[in-house]
Order: sequence, then C-alpha cells, then structure tokens
Amino acid sequence: MNLLITGASGFVGSNLLKSFNKRGIVLDVIDLGQPAPSFVRAAYHWDDIDAVYFSEFDAVIHLAGKAHDTGNRAQLEEYINVNVGLTKIVFDKFLDSDAANFIYFSSVKAATDSVNGESLTEDVTPTPSGPYGQSKLMAENYIQEQMRLNPQVMSGKRVYILRPCMIHGPGNKGNLNLLYKVVSKGVPWLLGQFENLRSFTSIRNLEFIIEKLVEGDVESGVYNVCDDVPLSTNRLIELIGDSLGKRASVWNLSTGFVKGVAKIGDYLHLPLNSLRLQKLSENYVVSNAKIKAALGVDSLPVSSEDGMVETLKSFRNG
Repeated sequence: MNLLITGASGFVGSNLLKSFNKRGIVLDVIDLGQPAPSFVRAAYHWDDIDAVYFSEFDAVIHLAGKAHDTGNRAQLEEYINVNVGLTKIVFDKFLDSDAANFIYFSSVKAATDSVNGESLTEDVTPTPSGPYGQSKLMAENYIQEQMRLNPQVMSGKRVYILRPCMIHGPGNKGNLNLLYKVVSKGVPWLLGQFENLRSFTSIRNLEFIIEKLVEGDVESGVYNVCDDVPLSTNRLIELIGDSLGKRASVWNLSTGFVKGVAKIGDYLHLPLNSLRLQKLSENYVVSNAKIKAALGVDSLPVSSEDGMVETLKSFRNG
C-alpha cells in the first residue's frame, strides 16, 4: 500500500508516519521543506506538487493547514489562503487520479464553537463563529461540492471528512499546557463547582481510526472523531496532579461568586472575565457514535483517561 500525507511534519503527521511505517506501508509526503524521516520514500515541497503522481497512491491524507490561533490574531483571509487554498489543490489532484481514498482533517470548530444539547453530532447545521472554523467549513464545502459535480469520477472512490476534537498525545502539549502550568505551580483551580465536560482525542485512537479508514471500505462522509468518554475539567486537574505526584488544589467556590468576580474582570481587564469563564466552564461533548458504527467497533482501543495519563506523563518527562 502507498500513502501520501500532506503536512506530515506536524504532530499528527509525524505520529501517523511512524504508525504506518511499522505496518510496512510506503510513504510519500508533501510539506514545507522540513526534513522527513529516513523511512519516507519521497518528500516533496509544496512548490513541487505538480511532480507528485497522485495515481500511484492508494490513499491521500490531507493534514496540511493553518492551525487554530488561540490568540485570535490571524484574519480569515490568512486561514482561507491555506486551509481552503491547499485543500482545493490537493483534492482536485485526487479527483484527477486513480487514488481510491481521500481523508481530510477538518475540525469540530467547523461545526460550532459551542455545543447545544447533550452532544455534538454530524447532523448539526454548521455555525462556526471564528475564522479558523469558518475556513475549515469552506474547505469541507468545496470537497462536497466537487463530489456532487463529479459523480462519475467519484465511482470507486471514498472521501472522509474528519472533525476531531482537541488532539493530544506524548510530545504535544497544546492548550493542556496552560492547565498543567496552573497545577504544577500550585495555583488553586477556582472552578471546582463547575462540573463541565469536554471531549478529547487521544493520538492513539486517531491512529486506529485512520488505519481502519485506509485499509477498509467505509462509506464516505463527515465523521466526528473523539475518545469514547468526555472528561470533566475537575477530573483533568486531578489527573495532572497525579502525574506530578501532588494533590491538585481545587476550590469549590460558589458559581454565583465566581460569576460576580468575572463580571468585575470585564471592567478591570482581569485574567478572569465573563468570556473566559464561559470557555472554561461550558460543556463541549462530542458524539463519536457514527465513526464507531462505520468501523464496526463498540469502543476505541484507548480509554479517555489512559490516553490523557500517557500525554501528561510525557509533559513531566519532557
């Protein structure tokens, strides 16, 4: 089997390369010129994409894109140029080739920034509010439009649009690093009364899903990707404390008091304000029922807590 992976030097790409290499799969990559592992057969720069013969690949995994800027400094145009522009180039070449499978890495942010109801499912009407999510949805729409316009070309092909939650694993701290620093410095967590739940995606579960999609015959579609069970922020704080060998300090201040402090923060520009409190305390639970049904599995191989413990352990070792 031959695979082409774009954006392979990133966290997800580098892990997929190692995973597929262990299975003896031939790998080519397209990136920005970063050195590729020695086991990669061919590494192309984006400037040389016309030299890539897409028909020799069984599957194309499109990871390349502009990552979510949590500081909200990037403009929509920047996201569109990369997340939409590169997707158009790669997907058009896939359509013109004999490659059978295409996997596009979108994001749950393409669906919504806030989950209403018990959990987010794939049948929600997308309403992304930020430029990152908007650009990801635009790329999704382009792919689906081209599939509708080219039914004959799509015969025998499979296209998967994946919407993962926050992906974590050894070597990738991401937003978890903020909570890790809070606990490691002994700063008390003030939101113990807010029992919010959030879905995460362990890199090991993601690898399992991608391998199944590449090697199987799963129906084309949009699929959420996350671990089976969401974690509360309070439980996450406890797991961080355990990884540090210390008891995390969680304060159970009344929700009314905390909301009052946040309102004061709106006026005094304090670190805790109403918007930040909302983000820290809201639920963001995602359903992975559709992808599990498509793969024919009842559960993913790594539990939410085991995956998180593996990630947190790497923080300390790193």
